[in-house]
Amino acid sequence: MIKIAPSILAADNLNLQSEVIEVVKAGADYIHIDVMDGHYVNNISFGPTIVKNLREITKKTLDVHLMISPVKEHIDSFLDAGSDIISFHPEADKNSELIYEKIKNSDCKCGIAIHPNVNINEIKKFLIYADIVIVMTVIPGFGGQKFMEDQLIKITELSNIKKRNKYNFEIEIDGGINKQTAKLCINAGANILVAGSYIFNESKKNYKKLIDSLK
Repeated sequence: MIKIAPSILAADNLNLQSEVIEVVKAGADYIHIDVMDGHYVNNISFGPTIVKNLREITKKTLDVHLMISPVKEHIDSFLDAGSDIISFHPEADKNSELIYEKIKNSDCKCGIAIHPNVNINEIKKFLIYADIVIVMTVIPGFGGQKFMEDQLIKITELSNIKKRNKYNFEIEIDGGINKQTAKLCINAGANILVAGSYIFNESKKNYKKLIDSLK
């Protein structure tokens, strides 16, 4: 089953709650929340308060992607805010294994995010913790970038590792997703697609049509 996770990074911040309600009605499976702190990436975006506020208006899965460094001192805030999935980049904190264990011991799913400059071998030891693995197909930090087709090989690698080791993690793709690139990712083995600009920047705002087109 292909799942679609609209990224609120591309939504209208002045009408964020209504936009989230609309994409949920249109068939969104997850709501993707990109958290940036100006350290791991140059941009600054949301914090745990946004997660808490969205938790109050939807029961949909809140898929939180932490692009922050360090991670350890902030993890409790995002767990307490009501995150359903928390993913982060293991190179962003020297305590990565402890953080993954903490997430796994909570009611939250655990995700590993892979920067385009990081190869699969560098994160392979963390896959035992993973419920979800995010393959970044843009450089993290801001929306609207072009899809990096050379990252598709990572999806194939992860699919093979998953089968070989009988892992259960899902493969999520974040960056440059549209009707064309979605097919490439699905064919390579991905089953969760994060889409920001493709959904929220469409002038006609036909969310259902756009979400359905990605599947």
